[in-house]
Amino acid sequence: MTTEALRDSGRELGAFLRARRARVAPGSVGLDPGRRRRVRGLRREELAQLAGISVDYYVRLEQGRANQPSTEVLDALARALRLDGVERAHLLTLAHGRCPTPHAAAPSTKPVRDELRRVIDALSGLPAVVLDERLDLLAWNRLGGVLLGGLDEPGARDRNQARFVFLDPAARATLPDLDDRRRESVALLRHAVGRYPEDARLTSLVRELHAGSEAFGTLWADGDVRMCAVGSRRFRHPAVGVLDLDVETLHVPPLAGRMGQQLHVFSAAEDTPAAAALRRLAEAVDGAP
Repeated sequence: MTTEALRDSGRELGAFLRARRARVAPGSVGLDPGRRRRVRGLRREELAQLAGISVDYYVRLEQGRANQPSTEVLDALARALRLDGVERAHLLTLAHGRCPTPHAAAPSTKPVRDELRRVIDALSGLPAVVLDERLDLLAWNRLGGVLLGGLDEPGARDRNQARFVFLDPAARATLPDLDDRRRESVALLRHAVGRYPEDARLTSLVRELHAGSEAFGTLWADGDVRMCAVGSRRFRHPAVGVLDLDVETLHVPPLAGRMGQQLHVFSAAEDTPAAAALRRLAEAVDGAP
């Protein structure tokens, strides 16, 4: 890792610690919040005490001036901050920077493997899309392209999902739960930045979103991280209205050194309005020229 990447990781580590520290209520860890508390969450000295490290060392961690903290220190901080598994892994990645640089390998001429393309095309009744960790939409079947809005129409929308949800006014018409999708996108990008601090395209995307969207900057400061999209999603399509769908995420092995890809498949439980709407949409897509 380059010196600049180490500095960036140090800054990211400090920002992540500050954001997580602000989310821990003093009362939840047995501390008296007091009547004149001026900070949200824990003070630096309180977190240092809970983790069993010196205040000076913790301050240096937040300022990005402490290189390579030990796993024991990071585990203690993770326990004190009540981090979940994904957040703890993100903390370790920021501190140790062990992930390879994704742009070191020669770029692939194909965004996805032919075998994966056959799989998503075979899912004719279910919308399916493939994204990488930059949230670039790499491939989709016809139903996925229609559901996410104009993916098969050149120039109809940005093929990066983060740009779409933050910078395209049309996103709210397609995504009734846009605020949730924005928060999810930020958490996914923050996780990717932690893993790949030297990825120039990813860094450029984050800077672009900071410059173009105040909402992105606010959510980025929250410090949320997430590995993949799970749960339910809401879509709106002019032909069938609102669809409440479940999403299943499958991780795809890297192709020729590319960043890890994810296959997202959307479905609905049988005998639900969403399942009926999805069938109508699929029939409309199949009948289109």
